[in-house]
Amino acid sequence: MGERKNERQRLLSLVGDLILDEGVSGQSLSSLARKIGSNNRMVLYYFGSKEDLLAEASLEAFIRFPLLRQMTTRLTSDPGTLEQRLDAAWLQISDPANIPYLRLFFEAFGVASHSPEKNQSLLTTMGTDWVQALVGVLRADGFDEPTARLVTVQILALWRGLQFDLLRGTPRDTLDAAHPVAIRGLLTANRALTAL
Repeated sequence: MGERKNERQRLLSLVGDLILDEGVSGQSLSSLARKIGSNNRMVLYYFGSKEDLLAEASLEAFIRFPLLRQMTTRLTSDPGTLEQRLDAAWLQISDPANIPYLRLFFEAFGVASHSPEKNQSLLTTMGTDWVQALVGVLRADGFDEPTARLVTVQILALWRGLQFDLLRGTPRDTLDAAHPVAIRGLLTANRALTAL
């Protein structure tokens, strides 16, 4: 059993390397298998489908980016106001070391969204841990549950938009300067609505 688990993890790690380097679009099951030194039958045995393999490999790739992986933990444990912690989170996201994963994230999401019925695993797992963590952070800061969920959607939309601009080539310092203003306005507006 341990041998099977080790081989599965080895293949998963190889695919994680591959998709960080080459991306996911245009990767067939046979090309993935060939590039990692395996074959279709073994890949299907361990992962069930190409889509499930790519979903797991995307998560495997995410593990390699500690600034992204630790971001939600730091949101709850770092000192400072909510605004300061969210600004620090954005600086972790926009760190140049994360660019390979951000490219993979947007590409994988784009590919998966063309065939959602085949890619439910990927679409369900991408970014869901951030949602729960942000809701918890906002609840701890005094937002009620429905408002915390609404504000979480707004924060993630802001971060995704800024990430898109970062990948598009907008200078990081411009985006880093825009974030505090946007986050403060977003939180102020929602706090005002909550107070009504």
